[in-house]
Formats: sequence, C-alpha cells, structure tokens
Amino acid sequence: MLVTGKYVLDRANKGRYAVGAFNINNMEFLQAIISAAEKLKSPVMIATSQGAIEYAGIDYLKSMTYTAAENSRIPVCLHLDHGTDMNMIRKCISKGWTSVMVDASHFDFEKNIKTTKRAVSMAHRKGVSVEAELGTIGGVEDQVKSRHILYTDPDAAIEFVERTGIDSLAIAIGTSHGAYKFAGRTNLNFRILKEVKKRLKMPLVLHGASGLPPLVMNKARRFGVRLPNAHGVSETQTKKAIRLGINKINTDTDLRIGFTGALREVLKNNPEQFDPRKYLGPSREFLQKVVEHRMNVFGSRGKG
Repeated sequence: MLVTGKYVLDRANKGRYAVGAFNINNMEFLQAIISAAEKLKSPVMIATSQGAIEYAGIDYLKSMTYTAAENSRIPVCLHLDHGTDMNMIRKCISKGWTSVMVDASHFDFEKNIKTTKRAVSMAHRKGVSVEAELGTIGGVEDQVKSRHILYTDPDAAIEFVERTGIDSLAIAIGTSHGAYKFAGRTNLNFRILKEVKKRLKMPLVLHGASGLPPLVMNKARRFGVRLPNAHGVSETQTKKAIRLGINKINTDTDLRIGFTGALREVLKNNPEQFDPRKYLGPSREFLQKVVEHRMNVFGSRGKG
C-alpha cells in the first residue's frame, strides 16, 4: 500500500527503529527492494534522486512504484531524495510522490528556512510529507556534492523545525556520501544526535550511512570492483544511532556496489552470456539479500 513518509516515520519514531530509504534507478532495484520488504514484512521508502529521475523518467519511476505498492500489503512510500531544484520538487508533488526532501542545506540558515517553507507549503496542501536538512554531510553522490561536513547545531535545529513545519529532519553528525566515508573507524558525533532528539522528539534522518558490509564488499572486490580503502558506517554505530533516535536511513552506495559485484560475477563466469535476464536476474537476487541485511540492521523487520 502507498503511504506518506510521515506515516512510516512517525511509527518508526514511536517504535524506536529505522526505516530504510533505498534508492532506485531501474526496475530490478525496485523489485529487489520490494521483495525484501515483503519477505521481512518491513515498511520501506523508495527513494528517487533527481539524477535517477533524469535517467529513468519521472513517469516510469512513478508507474513502477505505484504498481509495486498497489500489489503489496506492506507500507511503501515514494520519496524524492535531495531535492535541490524547486521545479523538480513541485513536479514530484504533482505527479504523486508521497514524500519529498527539500535540500537547501548548502544555503545560509535564513535562505534554507525560506526555501524549505516554500516546499512545505506546496507539499502539505497535497498531503505530501517533507524532509529537510540542517548542516551538510561530505562526499559525492548523484548531483549532491559537498567538500566539508558542517555539523548540525541543536539550537538552530529547534528554530529550523519551528519555523518550517517539516515532518522529519536530516541531521549532520559525521557521515558522508559515497564509499569513502572515513579514513578508518566510524566516528559519529552522538552528542549532537542525543541533544537534537531530546529537544525535538521527531523523526530524524541519517544520510550517507551505507555500511559497505562484507556481504557486499567481498563479492565486489573479488570480481574486479576497485574500491581501495573504502569505509562505511559500521553496524555497531548504525544501531547506536537508531537507539539514540534515528528513524530513517538512506542507502544507495551499498546497493550500487552489491548489484555491480553480482553482475560482474555472472559475466566473468559466463562470458558467452548475452541474455540480460540471465545476468540481471542473479544481480537482482543478490541485491535483495543486501536490502534484507540492511532492514535487519535497522530493526524494521516485522514492523510492516
């Protein structure tokens, strides 16, 4: 069933678990994510970046996700990830997205508030949930780039939420986009997370939180994906973040690497293969395992 971001995240906030927002670019990604959610009876957010919309087409992504949601009993939210273009945000709202993220975190505080309020006004009139970000995380993913991490200030977070009326807040506590998040051990600022949660008591979001687990990395490296010195957010730190109040965790890098590793495995072991179904199918199956692994870490199993 198709639901809003507020629907799934308010329940996650009350139940003290996190819902995965998994990025899709094509049909195989969507099928793997939905199959994992159905198997584990987990709510799920299907995230579409601006880059994915440009690649696959807004109508294709909507139609696929609507079909999946309508044929499933689990709560499915269609979410715009990192909406930096107000025209894209407006289009997603009009096309039927049930959640949008307005990302004006690269602006100064007042402009971030002004831009976010515009998005909230448009979205709430249509019953669409809104996520926004305060502070910036590092790294590069799709069209989102930031050289530096600017940690979220708890005092500013209170004012930001009060003045914008958003439904969930993405905070910066040390994560970053991509496969190179840390020089080594995960180092997140849990003091900020605890303070923001204590004062806001609303759903909080963690971006740039892919884990790069052995399940993904061993296969990818074995079959030629070159990712030297890549480090994700450890599962120990992820679970601690959830205990302290994170209710939505974005996952994209794990999916990309996992799917690519599985695809390379099939093609290396079967160089004569040219039927897309024969190499995309096994890749989809492996991707489902990656998503299931993440849902178990997030604690969303059985919450759908």
